[in-house]
Amino acid sequence: MRKNIVAGNWKMNTTLQEGVALAEEVNAAVKATKHNCDVVICVPFTHLATINDKTCRETLGLGAENCADHKSGAYTGEVSAAMVASTGATYVILGHSERRQYYGETSETLREKVALAFENNLTPIFCIGEVLEERENGTYFDVVKKQIVDALFHLSAEDFGKIILAYEPVWAIGTGKTATADQAEDMHAFIRGVIAEKYGNEVADNTSILYGGSCKPSNAKELFAKPDVDGGLIGGASLKCADFMGIVEAFN
Repeated sequence: MRKNIVAGNWKMNTTLQEGVALAEEVNAAVKATKHNCDVVICVPFTHLATINDKTCRETLGLGAENCADHKSGAYTGEVSAAMVASTGATYVILGHSERRQYYGETSETLREKVALAFENNLTPIFCIGEVLEERENGTYFDVVKKQIVDALFHLSAEDFGKIILAYEPVWAIGTGKTATADQAEDMHAFIRGVIAEKYGNEVADNTSILYGGSCKPSNAKELFAKPDVDGGLIGGASLKCADFMGIVEAFN
């Protein structure tokens, strides 16, 4: 059975001291609360080792927001998958729309990153989604299918089964806009169908697909009630413990 997951993506926010304090607050809140999902925080590279030491991996999953597409070498400023894993982190976000848009990440780049994540026992949270123009011109299903096919469909069924997908309508990230629960369900069901065509129903049914577009405590319960929405990849609302826990508790 696929898992319900709520994962926070802190992006480029919080100093080390602020991040450690937030992580400790979230860790304590998760430990004290009954919840029906796995809870993960994906934090800046500078925070990983310290947060790993200050929080409990059985309570709170820990991940990076990215990793390099090379094992090691003369790539100044890059952080490898092995470096991420050495901190105690077990997740990594790959293919976020901001990485695609601002840093030109391609499906070829992402295939390398997925392979390196697997080599280092990291679980990829792999992001897919369309921009506003693609939503408005009706090509959004084709766009999302191509992102999945080009970056992931070279994988064996066993390896694909290790992936968590996160659908992020790019037009709803940080804009205050949110896809309706029905729009989210339509895309999540479509994605599950695409997986089933390639790998069969069992793999598709066991793949967790998260929603990643301005999910908040006020709309999380409606989104998570949809049969193909298995949780959320949470941006701004993950930076306040009360807001993040409001989303976590939407599964209760």
